[in-house]
Amino acid sequence: MKAIETKGLTKHYQRGSIIALQDFTLSVAPGRIFSLLGPNGAGKTTLIKLLLGIAFPTRGTATLFGEDISNHHVHSRVGYLAENHRFPEFLTANQVLYYYGKMNGMDKAALNERIPQLLELVNLSGWGDTKIRKFSKGMLQRTGLAQAMISEPDLLFLDEPTDGIDPVGRRQIREILEGLRDRGKTIFLNSHLLSEVERVSDEVAIMKKGRLVRTGSVEELISVKQQYLLQIEGSAEILKAICLEQGMSISEQESQYLVSVSDDAQLNYVIDRLRQQEVLITGIIPRKISLEDFFIDVIEEKAEVPA
Repeated sequence: MKAIETKGLTKHYQRGSIIALQDFTLSVAPGRIFSLLGPNGAGKTTLIKLLLGIAFPTRGTATLFGEDISNHHVHSRVGYLAENHRFPEFLTANQVLYYYGKMNGMDKAALNERIPQLLELVNLSGWGDTKIRKFSKGMLQRTGLAQAMISEPDLLFLDEPTDGIDPVGRRQIREILEGLRDRGKTIFLNSHLLSEVERVSDEVAIMKKGRLVRTGSVEELISVKQQYLLQIEGSAEILKAICLEQGMSISEQESQYLVSVSDDAQLNYVIDRLRQQEVLITGIIPRKISLEDFFIDVIEEKAEVPA
C-alpha cells in the first residue's frame, strides 16, 4: 500500500482559466523521505492543499494509505508543518504542544506523557516552560516539527522545515527526519534548499507548470549517463591512447580522468585494455552533478524530460 498515490490529479481555478495542477500522477512508498521540487508557481502548494483536504480536485483521484483524500478520518494519520508558521508568543512550548494536541483529540494524560518525549526528540528538553517569544528561529522550527508530530502521525507534510536556519540547526532537523524515517514514518518534504534535499531525500519529484516532469532517487537524477572518473596510478598515456583509438573524449580533473563512453561494453573494453597493459586502476566513479544543477537544467529544459 502506498503512503500517497495520485492518478490524473487536476486542479483548475477561475472556471478553468488558471491551471494549477494538470494530470498529476505520483506514488510515494511508506517509510521514505520524498521531496517535491519546483519553481514558484509550479503547483507544489496546490498539490499539498489537495492531499490535506484543504482544497478539492477538479478531477482525478488521490489516496493516503489507500483511503481517498475525501475521507477525513485518514487525516488523523497526517501531521503538517506550514511554511512561516506562527504560534502565539505568550505561550510556552509545553502550552503550544498541549493546545495542538487537544485539537487532535488527545486527552490530558496522553499529552503529559507525549510532550516531554517530543521536546527531547527535537532537542528542546528543558525549554518546555519557556515562552516561545524567546526562541531562536531554529528552536521555533523544531517546536513546529514537534507540533506536527504530536499525534504520532504516519505521514508528515513539511513545508520548508529548514528555511532560515543555520547549518547546525539544519543538521539537527535532518537527523530528526532520518530518525523518523527509520521508525517507518513517511515524510513529504517541500524545500528550496536543494543541498539539504540532496542530503536527506530517498526520492525526488520535480514539478513544472502544474505537471510532474521528473521523478527518481537522488542517485538516479544526479548521475551523468556514461561519464566516469577513472583513477589510475602512473602515466596516463596508455589511457589517452585507448580513448583516442575508441574516439572517446578524455579530460584530466585533479589527478582523475573524466572519460565519456558510448555504453557499458565500451567502459569494460577500456578497463580490460588497461589491465592488459598492467595499469593499476584505483577507482571507477560515475560522474555526478549537484541536484541544484540538475534541477536548473530540467526547469530550463536542458535535461531530458519525458513527453
